Amino acid sequence: MDPAGQQGGAADELARVSFEVMGRLARLAAEADLSLTQLRMLAILRDRRPRMAELAAALGIDRSSVSGLIGRAEQRGLVTREAATSDGRGVSVALTPTGRKFVAPLELRSNNALEPLLANLAPAERQTLERLLAQITDQQR
Repeated sequence: MDPAGQQGGAADELARVSFEVMGRLARLAAEADLSLTQLRMLAILRDRRPRMAELAAALGIDRSSVSGLIGRAEQRGLVTREAATSDGRGVSVALTPTGRKFVAPLELRSNNALEPLLANLAPAERQTLERLLAQITDQQR
């Protein structure tokens, strides 16, 4: 029970929203011939060059699974493995120019798929939601 004594409450609503978001993104991923995990990986790589271990942790999968994921994306020309700048033994992952061109329209389509969920919110409510969601996700890092 939540603090107000109601069954579910905020946790239930958060789960319902996450299921809706995952469903919309899974459909988008399928249209691009990607799994949801591949889509998440490409989103992470938009603005970062994580080491493979960091990428595995961000995706919540083990290193052997992330290696296969990266291998499939490499075959499509979307990502490349590079020697980590801080450690010659480490490997980081980055989008290729082809990957960047592939990701750009996906980002727009992703925003378009999720925008209807926010349609009934006033600008101030959107700002509050953004702040609260950032507070939740920052807490997990």
